[in-house]
Amino acid sequence: MLLYFFITCFSFVLLLKPLPVKPLPPWTSEMRLLSFWFLKDLLLFSYLGSLRSTLLKVFHIDRIPLKMTIKNMSLGSSARAKKSSLDGEVGGMSVLDLPELALECILERLPPAGLCSMAGVCTSLRERCVSDHLWEKHMKQKWGRVIGPAASREWQWHVASRKNLGSCKQGKPKGFTRLLSMFWPSSWSTPKADPINNSKQRSSLPVNSIMSWYLALETGKFSFPAQVFNRENGHIGFILSCYDANLSYDPGTDTFQVRYPPHGRRAIATESGVLWERLRAPPFDTSPHDLHISDCLNDLRPGDHIEIQWRRNKEFPYGWWYGVVGHLESCDGNENYCRCHNRDTVVLEFHQYTPGSRWRSTAVNRKEHREEGDEADGFYGGIRKLYNNEEISRWKRLWPTEVLE
Repeated sequence: MLLYFFITCFSFVLLLKPLPVKPLPPWTSEMRLLSFWFLKDLLLFSYLGSLRSTLLKVFHIDRIPLKMTIKNMSLGSSARAKKSSLDGEVGGMSVLDLPELALECILERLPPAGLCSMAGVCTSLRERCVSDHLWEKHMKQKWGRVIGPAASREWQWHVASRKNLGSCKQGKPKGFTRLLSMFWPSSWSTPKADPINNSKQRSSLPVNSIMSWYLALETGKFSFPAQVFNRENGHIGFILSCYDANLSYDPGTDTFQVRYPPHGRRAIATESGVLWERLRAPPFDTSPHDLHISDCLNDLRPGDHIEIQWRRNKEFPYGWWYGVVGHLESCDGNENYCRCHNRDTVVLEFHQYTPGSRWRSTAVNRKEHREEGDEADGFYGGIRKLYNNEEISRWKRLWPTEVLE
């Protein structure tokens, strides 16, 4: 009995021992993963096909109504029956069935939000709605007055950095997957660790398109250089001046966040809630630390409106200050006898300051003007003459309520 029990238990233990299994080659795991990717692509393609047909049905027009005209009323019953049968054969029309010119006219009249919505309908409309020529008008209407060459260059650098970052993140297939990628479509053989991000990447806009730039500005994700009038909430030390700054748009308040460059050892100043009327694109594509070469000195006459560069010391960036050309002390101001425009000395006046103030006026040499001044009164730089009445009116709208000392 004991021997029988021992033999039975020993046989049971032998049956519990797992049989030796030969390990599979390493490429089998890649084959299983490849079949999984293939199945996902098939399901995705079928889903996108049904989604596209559903979206087209949303924009489907069952039938174009025909207006009864005198000519239609004069048709006989047989002719009208024939025409009705032809209309039935034509069936409904979708927005994509419109003539190319008609569809283009519709898209040109859509606002930016409408173009974005229309671009999400289907691939064909997307290719039209992201076109640069549709977004150039919107870009110019809203952002043209504050976007200059410096901002355009900043955007190009931003685009280039995004492209370089994307190329660094791309990896190369290895092993058996790399071999299959030479013969199979890349969408079947490329690993997709995050299908959500990959779908967003496939539907993302070209980074160098005007639509991408517009949306980056509109959402405040892209900051750009521009100039601000009466900086730091109209600080008394900056009345009727215009300084370079870095701006970012706040879509919630339709205002801007402003960051001014440091002035020497002074900390970086910031300002929020800046309105559109206090902004402009820089008139010249130069650094605020560079002296502007004046090309209008020989044309300056008393009464002309000008802007002149000024900075406290040579460590500070220049700001543009508003002024007018005045008369020499030897001139009585009579236009019939005035010869100030023939003299080498040009008097510049700043009427926002009281008479007798050291900031009221300064004189520059018409022929040899460079940077002039000292540490006490600051340094005067390049001069630009204002020919545009809109620019002059803008300065006058910013005029202080009280005369400065």
